[in-house]
Amino acid sequence: MTKPSEIRISAGEIAVRRGAEARIAVVGSPNSGKSTLFNRLTGLKQRIGNYPGVTVERHVGTLSFDGKKTELIDLPGTHSLSAHSLEEQIAVDVILGRMEGSSAPDGILAVLDATNLYQGLFLLQQLIELQMPMVVALTMSDAAAQSGIDIDLDALSQAVGGVKICSVVATTGAGLAKLRAAITELQDRPAFQDITVWPELTEAAKKLQSRSNDELSATECKRLLIDGVTERNQSFTAGLDGDVVGFLEELRDDLFAGEPPLAIEARIRYDWVRDTLNTVQRSVPKLQSWRTGITTFLNQPIAGTVGLFIVMAVVFQAVFAWATPIMDFIDGVAGSLGSTVAATLGDGAFSSLIADGIIAGVGSVIIFLPQILILFLFIILLEDSGYLARAAYLMDRTMRSVGLSGQSIIPMISSFACAVPGIMATRVIPSRRDRIATIMAAPFMTCSARLPVYALLIAAFVPEDRVGFMNLQGLVLFGLYIFGIVMGILTALLMRKTALRGPKPPFALMLPEFRRPNVQTVLIQLLGRVKVFLYRAGTVIFTVAVVVWALAYFPRSQIIGTEVEKQRQTATYSLSGEQLAAEYERIDHVAAAAQLEQSWLGRAGKTVEPLFRPLGWDWRVSAAVIAGFPAREVVIAVLGTVYAVGDEADDATLSGRLKASTWANGSPVFTLPMVIGLLIFYACCLQCAATLAVIRRETNTWRWPVFAWVYMTSIGYVGALLAFQLGSG
Repeated sequence: MTKPSEIRISAGEIAVRRGAEARIAVVGSPNSGKSTLFNRLTGLKQRIGNYPGVTVERHVGTLSFDGKKTELIDLPGTHSLSAHSLEEQIAVDVILGRMEGSSAPDGILAVLDATNLYQGLFLLQQLIELQMPMVVALTMSDAAAQSGIDIDLDALSQAVGGVKICSVVATTGAGLAKLRAAITELQDRPAFQDITVWPELTEAAKKLQSRSNDELSATECKRLLIDGVTERNQSFTAGLDGDVVGFLEELRDDLFAGEPPLAIEARIRYDWVRDTLNTVQRSVPKLQSWRTGITTFLNQPIAGTVGLFIVMAVVFQAVFAWATPIMDFIDGVAGSLGSTVAATLGDGAFSSLIADGIIAGVGSVIIFLPQILILFLFIILLEDSGYLARAAYLMDRTMRSVGLSGQSIIPMISSFACAVPGIMATRVIPSRRDRIATIMAAPFMTCSARLPVYALLIAAFVPEDRVGFMNLQGLVLFGLYIFGIVMGILTALLMRKTALRGPKPPFALMLPEFRRPNVQTVLIQLLGRVKVFLYRAGTVIFTVAVVVWALAYFPRSQIIGTEVEKQRQTATYSLSGEQLAAEYERIDHVAAAAQLEQSWLGRAGKTVEPLFRPLGWDWRVSAAVIAGFPAREVVIAVLGTVYAVGDEADDATLSGRLKASTWANGSPVFTLPMVIGLLIFYACCLQCAATLAVIRRETNTWRWPVFAWVYMTSIGYVGALLAFQLGSG
């Protein structure tokens, strides 16, 4: 009996259920422009979740056209229906209706890159054999024309059985109106003709389907014949009788005669692809464009590597240079708001909670939003333009020297935004050894949560000098990013030489043409990153700021309060005017610092201070670091709360308070060796509960996240210890 989730809709039937929205799967190979097209079609009407039981993100959006709504599902990129990674398997399972809790889609939007039809037609041919309603979007048509590629759309449509083909340019929106209409009208389009390029496979699939009493679909039979019975297709082979499995092996022996099935499939299908391209595509000689010249230049090892370092240096310079005016504005607003609240509510716990806890804590993190946005903006632009794929190509030789391949560089680059999606991106790596080694290296990449800590310490303790045409602060930030990369690579090398020894993996990557980033796509992705950051600031950071404020505010010492009143009365008798106000302010600062020192947070900081004293940290820094272990970005909020409650400095900014922080003998806490050690600690230490959780999910054991935490924390501690002791000696 066929399961409800496995019901197929043939091409001769109505494509979608009347009265309900159509569900269309967006299918294409990586770098085909699929996600850019999805963003253009759905705009802000998107939902992001996870597929059941896995951490692969599920992107669903709504296309509205001519009064009709169509649900689009943006599937992970795949080169064929023979999956080689978890993400490709997810795409295949959704297409075939094998995904838990979801039926097969009502149709397919196949996305092909016009500049690389040779690869795209291989997948399209497999999709056509599903006999599902389909429309094809031919993306990057402008790039194909500029390259001298002329495609006869009518001839191509006829060659693939009459499937509707729409030529579009996702970055500019050209052709999108026709594509929207074609998707909306998919339910009314007549069935296209099947194309049989491998009749022997089709005949064998019919025999297997008959032997299984139609419990398997024709498509499932074809995939079983090619892929065999593996872990990835257990969802529809677990209930098969033993004689059916035996018959399957007999058919495979007759069909492939001992040759690799995938190799035979590639030979037969690519023969058809070549014949089709000879009919529908011709190349028109054209003068080399500036884009082709740049591509050729940047593909050269030396020029490309130098260009990559220049691009990254420019990014980090912009993070400081462009963000400063906006950060100053946010800082001014937060400071004024805190002062207004304190003046309005007066002294007391509630006033301190609002001004010193919430505003000072959350505001000290929000101030770094401009820098984070600039970093995200550059990463999105580089990815959308196709430059990140070239970075993977350029870094392949380096990655192979540590036992990995260029497949590992994409997850590691993704980790510059956040280690969580970077670790999740390792699912595209087939080898388990390589996956785990990359997972261990990814948290060393400088994620956005480290950026506020770097920005605060660099701005406070690194002078704004110029080194040639470069800003010294930007150079230090660039150096920290390079340091993280080096530590990640050395970690991968150590892992591959010890616990994860094995052969070096192969690496294959299709380099996309350089393309102009789409403004709408960039803004949608940037808005998503802003929402994530603000959500964390409004939930995790808010909660931690309030908890830290409570720990820093309570218990209140009555003795200190009584002493403050005595000193105020004494000052009243001997001083007046500005001198009296200054003395009041001094008394309040000293009292606040004393209250903080005897609070719960102060006591906890003093308890752990001996452990961190060799690093040059006092109890306040130690308490902030400990409080920041669940999520490193809250450290700034903790420091903001601690130094707002116990403010010993006249400077209203957090950096000013850090500079004025002293030991009991009056010597500064934040010396240059101590700051360098603190930066090294944050560059290495794994302070992120979400990262530990996703490592657990991706490796299916607690052994690797525990090892990663101990390993990275130990390196951070030793690095900070050496920096402070050697620098202070």
